[in-house]
Amino acid sequence: MGSLSRGVVVDRTSLSSDMHTVVEPERLASFAMVADGVGGGGGGEEAARLAVQALVQQVAQGFHDAYAAEAAHPEAFPRLLEDAALECHERLQTRAEEAPDHKRFATTMTLFLGLWPHAYLLQVGDSRCYLFRDGALTQLSRDQTMAQDLIDQGALTQTKAHRTRWAHVLSSAIGGQQAAPVVTRLVRSWGSVVLLCSDGLTKHVPDERITERLASMTSARQACEDLLQDALDGGGTDNVTMIVGRTLKPGGKSV
Repeated sequence: MGSLSRGVVVDRTSLSSDMHTVVEPERLASFAMVADGVGGGGGGEEAARLAVQALVQQVAQGFHDAYAAEAAHPEAFPRLLEDAALECHERLQTRAEEAPDHKRFATTMTLFLGLWPHAYLLQVGDSRCYLFRDGALTQLSRDQTMAQDLIDQGALTQTKAHRTRWAHVLSSAIGGQQAAPVVTRLVRSWGSVVLLCSDGLTKHVPDERITERLASMTSARQACEDLLQDALDGGGTDNVTMIVGRTLKPGGKSV
């Protein structure tokens, strides 16, 4: 997670400590992303790390042009994010060809770019973005899985989907056989909470429990720690990555 101004300010990352930090006085936008590597053997972890680095670079390079053009051309940011995702996809596919031992050199990618009064959500794979507002939890992202495709076609019900073998088979992934980035433009409101998370959380923690945690949160860190414990208590069979943030008015106390 970090912010965009005249450069990129990277506040925290779980992937590496060697990402450069550029500090500028005027913050124009905030961003957060979750990348969940596919497969073991180190391929997925490296894919996630490289995808985050590549996407940050691509978005930073095109951000100011898109920011200047957004008012007259609402498609500026969706085009920037989609192009950045596809460029990242090509980079990982090239890397996989150079390292054939990484048979599953791919990752999910969910990115939230917050401006005001709009935000943009980039989705590839099955990591998720939730919005908690006025006591209600809404999943903003659509899972790019075979199970969700079958649900959309009417061949599978939502209730049965999570129990099938297709539930976690990706139909789209950065570096996979196919990447189909989806960008959604959102209208923001003060006080709303955004949660980005890998499927390591949603495999074991139902939406009802997530709602309870976000409704009672006193800080982003506390909410993440509580949800992590819920995932571990529920089985903890996969890596759990999550980011929680609240939209506050300028001068408001950050959580």
